[in-house]
Amino acid sequence: MSQSPGAAVSLASAPPAEETPELSSAPRTARLAEAERPGDDTAPRPLAAQRVLPLRRPGRWIATAIVLVLVAQIAHGLVTNPFYQWDRFQYWFLRPTILDGLLITLEVTAYSAVLGLLGGILVALGRLSRSPVLRAVSWTYTWLFRSVPLIVVLLFLYNFSALYKTLSLGVPFGPAFFSFDESRLATDIVVAVVGLSLNEAAYASEVVRSGILAVDQGQHEAASALGLPKSYQFTKIVFPQALRSITPNYVNLLINLIKSTSLVFYVSLLDLFGSAQSMGSTYPGDIVPLLLVATVWYLILTSAVSVVQFYVERYFSRGATRTLPPTPLQKLRTSLRDLRVRARREAAI
Repeated sequence: MSQSPGAAVSLASAPPAEETPELSSAPRTARLAEAERPGDDTAPRPLAAQRVLPLRRPGRWIATAIVLVLVAQIAHGLVTNPFYQWDRFQYWFLRPTILDGLLITLEVTAYSAVLGLLGGILVALGRLSRSPVLRAVSWTYTWLFRSVPLIVVLLFLYNFSALYKTLSLGVPFGPAFFSFDESRLATDIVVAVVGLSLNEAAYASEVVRSGILAVDQGQHEAASALGLPKSYQFTKIVFPQALRSITPNYVNLLINLIKSTSLVFYVSLLDLFGSAQSMGSTYPGDIVPLLLVATVWYLILTSAVSVVQFYVERYFSRGATRTLPPTPLQKLRTSLRDLRVRARREAAI
C-alpha cells in the first residue's frame, strides 16, 4: 500500500518520543566511573581523598596574636629591666629570715583554716536550725564579720587587753570559777589565728550552708524515713554529698586566707610578708627583689592548694559522674596522642 509523500515527511520530521526514566537514568556508580576516566581533569576526587577545611576564625587569630605580643613584652620587661635585680632575688629567696616567715605563714594558715571551717560548720547549722535564737545569733555573727574589714578585727583584738585586762569563766552575773590575764594569753600568733579564724568562719558558714542546701531534699526524706538519728544523717549522708559543692568554694576561701595572712604584720607578727617588709626597711635598695620573693612564694603556696583542690574534687565526684575528670598528665597524653594521629592522617593524604 502506497503512502502520500506528505505523510512520509511528517513522520520523518517528528521528534523522537521521550524515553522512560528507567531507560534514560543510568546507575549512579556507572556515572561516577564514567566521570572519573583517566585523563579527565574535571573528574571529582574520591570521597576518601577529600579534605574538610575548618571554619576560618580571624577574630580568634587576631586576639591570640595580641595576647602573644603582650606576653612577650611583659616577659621582655621582666628579663631586661635591671631594676628588678634578679641577682638579689636569688640571694633573698632562700634566706633563713624569709623561710622563718614562710613557716609562720603556713602555721597561721593551717590553724585558721581548721578553726574557720569548724566554726563555719557550727554557724551554718545555727542558720539552718529551727531555733529562732540560734538563727538570729548565727545571722548576726555572719553579718558582723562579713561587714568589718579584717585589718580592723586584727587591730581590735590586738588592743583587746585595754578593754578587758582579765577574763573569767563562771556563772553569769555570779561568782567566777577561775580567771586569767588576757595579756599573757593573747600572744601575737594567738591574736592572728583568732582574728583570721573569726573572719574565715563567717564566710565559710555561707559556703557550708549553700552546700547543705544543694543536697537533694529526697536524701533528707529518705534518711528520716529510715529512722536515722539527725547526727548520723548529717555526718554520713548529707555532709559527704555537700562536700562536692563545698570544696571548690572553700578552697577559694583558703587561697584568700593565705593572702590575708600578710595582714598579721600589723599585729607585730613577722610572717612571709612581714619578713620581706622588715628586710626591705633594713636594705632599702632591695625592696623590689624582696617583694618579688614574697610574690613568688605566695604563688607557690596558692598553686599547691589548687593542685590539692583538683584531686579532692576528683575524689568526691566519683559517685556523681560516670567517668572521673582526667588529670593534667592524662590530658597531656591525650593531646600528644591526638597530635600523632592527626600527623599520620595528614601524611597519608
